[in-house]
Amino acid sequence: MIFITRGNKPSWQTRLIAAAVWLVLWHLAAERLALPLLLPGPGAVFRRLAQLAAQGFFWETVCRSISHILGGFVLGLAAGGALAAAAFVCRFVQAMVQLPLALIKAAPVTSFIILALVWLPARRLSLFIAFLMTVPLAYENSFQGLAAADPLLLEMAQVFRLPRWQVFRQIYLPALVPYGLSALRTGLGFAWKAGAAAEALAVSAGTIGGQLYNAKVALETVDLFAWTTAIILLSLAMEKAASALLGRSAGGKAP
Repeated sequence: MIFITRGNKPSWQTRLIAAAVWLVLWHLAAERLALPLLLPGPGAVFRRLAQLAAQGFFWETVCRSISHILGGFVLGLAAGGALAAAAFVCRFVQAMVQLPLALIKAAPVTSFIILALVWLPARRLSLFIAFLMTVPLAYENSFQGLAAADPLLLEMAQVFRLPRWQVFRQIYLPALVPYGLSALRTGLGFAWKAGAAAEALAVSAGTIGGQLYNAKVALETVDLFAWTTAIILLSLAMEKAASALLGRSAGGKAP
C-alpha cells in the first residue's frame, strides 16, 4: 500500500500525493478568492516560472545569488567547524564563543541585515548574512559530533599511540558525518532564506532578492510567487546534492 511506510519516513509516493493535495488546495483557494493580485493559482505561477527560466537574465540572476549565498554558507561551515574544534580542545575558547553565538541565534535576522547595510555594500550583504547565520549552526553540530566520538576507541588510540591525523580520520570523522548532514539540511535552507531577505532589503540589483523587491513594488504577485518558488527549488536541489556528496565521501549513503 502507498501509505505504508518504513520507520518514520514517508515513502516517495506518499510525499508525491501530499504535494499534489497541497497544489489542489492552493488552486481551489485561488479560484475561490478570484483575485490574482492577492493569490495567483499554481498554474499561473509555474507558467511564469517557465517563462522566466527561458530568459538569460534569469540564470544570470540565479548564478549571482548562488555564488553569494552558497559562498557565505561554505565560509560559515568552515568557520563554525574551526571554532568547534578550538572550543573542543580549549574550555576558554568555548566560554568566549558562547555569548556571541547565542546573540546571533537570538537576534532577528532583519536586525543584522540593517546593521550590516551600514558597514557593507549591498552586493556583499547576502554573503555576509548567509555566513553569519550559518556559523552558530555549524559550530553546534561540529561540537556535538566531536563530543560523540567513541571514548573506548579514543582510549585504544592513545594506548597504541596513533598519530593525531589518524585519530581524527578513523574516530572523529565518522562521528562528525551525521551531524554534518544535519547542518547541511538545516543550514542551506536557512542561508537561502536569510540571504534572499538580505538581497531584498538591500535592493541588490541582479539578485533573486532584488527581483522579489521589484515584483513587490510593481504589484506583480505572480512574479513574486515565481521567484519564491525558484528559491525553494534551488534550496531543495542544493540540499539533496550536498547531502549525497557528503554521504558518498563518508563511504555511505546519505539518508
